Parts: sequence; C-alpha cells; structure tokens
Amino acid sequence: MVKKTMLREKYWLKQVAVIVVMILVIMGSAFMVVNQVFNYRHDYRIYNQLAKERDDLNAEWGRLLIEQQTFGATAQIGTRAVTQLRMYSPPASQTVVVSIK
Repeated sequence: MVKKTMLREKYWLKQVAVIVVMILVIMGSAFMVVNQVFNYRHDYRIYNQLAKERDDLNAEWGRLLIEQQTFGATAQIGTRAVTQLRMYSPPASQTVVVSIK
C-alpha cells in the first residue's frame, strides 16, 4: 500500500513537472513572438524613413540635373552665337549708354 501511494506521488509529481515545463515553454514562445513583432515594426519604420529619404534625394537629383542642363545650355547658346551667327560683344568704344531723366 505504501508503495502504491509513493508511485502515485511520483506519477503526480511528473505530471506537475511536465505541466510546469509546458507552461514555461508556451510563455517563452509568447515572449519571442512579441519580440519578433516589435523588431518587425521597428525595422519597417526605419525602412519607411529610408524610402522617404531615397525619394527626396531622387527629387533633388532631378532638380540638380535640370539646373545643370540649364547652365550648360546657356554656354552652348553663347558658343553657337559666336561660331554660327558670327555674333560678338561690341567693344566699349562702340557701346552707347542711353539714360532717361
């Protein structure tokens, strides 16, 4: 009889130990899921900030390209005026300043 009760106690202790281990495993898994979701949201927020910065830099790059083409066109127009149309800036002796009083 004493042996049976000891066996029942050991069996009951094993069941309690298994239940405690299962609860700890489930809680650990839950904390890991929460941590993964937090990391995902943090990384996604950083990704969105970097994507916005990329878009801003692309827009600025486009504006700089337009500005470069504008300044390049000005020099090209001056060169073509001299070579093709034989235009030139008159010397100071041929310049007349008109003032309105």
